[in-house]
Amino acid sequence: MPDERDVTAGQLLLAEYQSVKDEQKARIGFRDNLLYVTLAVVAAVIAAAAQAGQASMLLALPPVCVVLGWTYLVNDQKISAIGAYVRGDLGPRLARLAGEESVFRWESFHRGDARRVARKVTQLVVDLLAFCVVPLSALAVYWAGDVSRGLLIISVVEACVVVGLAVHIVVYALPFGGGDDVA
Repeated sequence: MPDERDVTAGQLLLAEYQSVKDEQKARIGFRDNLLYVTLAVVAAVIAAAAQAGQASMLLALPPVCVVLGWTYLVNDQKISAIGAYVRGDLGPRLARLAGEESVFRWESFHRGDARRVARKVTQLVVDLLAFCVVPLSALAVYWAGDVSRGLLIISVVEACVVVGLAVHIVVYALPFGGGDDVA
């Protein structure tokens, strides 16, 4: 006679599902807040630079935007990886145990939305604007003014790093299959 304390494979899989979904939910909240933090930092730096009349203060934007953008991208990748794991591994194992064709249908169902590609393109544009276009624009404003040699070198390096982030963001988004778990 089995002990009531015995744990079944199905119970373990459901516990794992709950755990990865909790992680996914936490990462979604953190990722989404990174856009608000980026907007607040951008506004604060632009206001400070304008008030001080120092365009060189804009050189703070590229490193901040790159760090926040990279953190955003990494969290988005983990969110997508969790969804892929649930759809491709955990769900099928639980379905076999339950004798069902499939479980967690929402994990795949919402991906068939007719407007999904438009949302993904829009999200790509928003990500590029927030994390790449804004700091590159700040660099352009700095370059249009009185530029010192030392800060010019730093600003060119910053521009290269921002462009590198932009490449990662685009590669991750194309063909709208890399970072596509959460709409």
